[in-house]
Amino acid sequence: MNTKDGKVSEGGLNVTLTIRLLMHGKEVGSIIGKKGETVKKMREESGARINISEGTCPERIVTITGPTDAIFKAFSMIALKFEEDINASMTNSTVTSKPPVTLRLVVPASQCGSLIGKGGSKIKEIRESTGAQVQVAGDMLPNSTERAVTISGTPDAIIQCVKQICVVMLESPPKGATIPYRPKPASAPIIFAGGQAFTIQGQYAIPHPDLTKLHQLAMQHPPFTPLGQTTPGFPGLDATTPTSSHELTIPNDLIGCIIGRQGSKINEIRQMSGAQIKIANATEGSAERQVTITGSPANISLAQYLINARLSSEVTGLGAL
Repeated sequence: MNTKDGKVSEGGLNVTLTIRLLMHGKEVGSIIGKKGETVKKMREESGARINISEGTCPERIVTITGPTDAIFKAFSMIALKFEEDINASMTNSTVTSKPPVTLRLVVPASQCGSLIGKGGSKIKEIRESTGAQVQVAGDMLPNSTERAVTISGTPDAIIQCVKQICVVMLESPPKGATIPYRPKPASAPIIFAGGQAFTIQGQYAIPHPDLTKLHQLAMQHPPFTPLGQTTPGFPGLDATTPTSSHELTIPNDLIGCIIGRQGSKINEIRQMSGAQIKIANATEGSAERQVTITGSPANISLAQYLINARLSSEVTGLGAL
């Protein structure tokens, strides 16, 4: 153990710190335990505050706050619990190699540079001295300024690794404002299958009759292009087709969630609604972007619904836009 680690565990850097973890629902269930017994025990024995984000999201945020030694104790209890789960799952399985314990930390992007170090020197040093695998995600988590840092290894390697990460985080605090990552509710995705609309909740697809009606209406009304391709001579793309258009303004900071990575979300909305959607370029000095939806009334109302669904899943409470 190097002196830096010794100093941390002996309380040389014993200041209050907050570490955020991203966990799947199943992992959270394991941490909470029956009637909350496991998390209660972790709180009592470690002396750290352990908060678990509310909601029906497939992912939850677990926040651990306290003096560094309390955080390390909480982490060691979580890592050992996960190892127990792995051992239990292996008793009935034919898998011979034991998977490592994996934890995902959520770290402000402004601190990730210090964690990686010049030319990757710091992260290499952490990997070598702890024996844990450490990976910093290349992209920020959706709609936040945080990145996921995945640590995997034996519980002991993980605890040593968390200690070193804490030192880095204390030595180089985040710069600027941090927009924390908030997992999205599981009910946000909408799928269309066999002419019916479903919202996804957990592992189940729940039929959505209102949306199904809109979807079927939109499919009957031209202009509808099968995959957003405008094929000359495609029926329903005749210039005489009666279409109307509708304009929306969307704040710049939310336009990204409508467009999606490389336009994936906007293309999905175009495909599902059969409407044409144009997003104006950002104008200088304006905090909003103009969005024009063209198509039959059914196409437009479905496109609007899908845009609002994206916005409301993004920022809860904006569903009434």
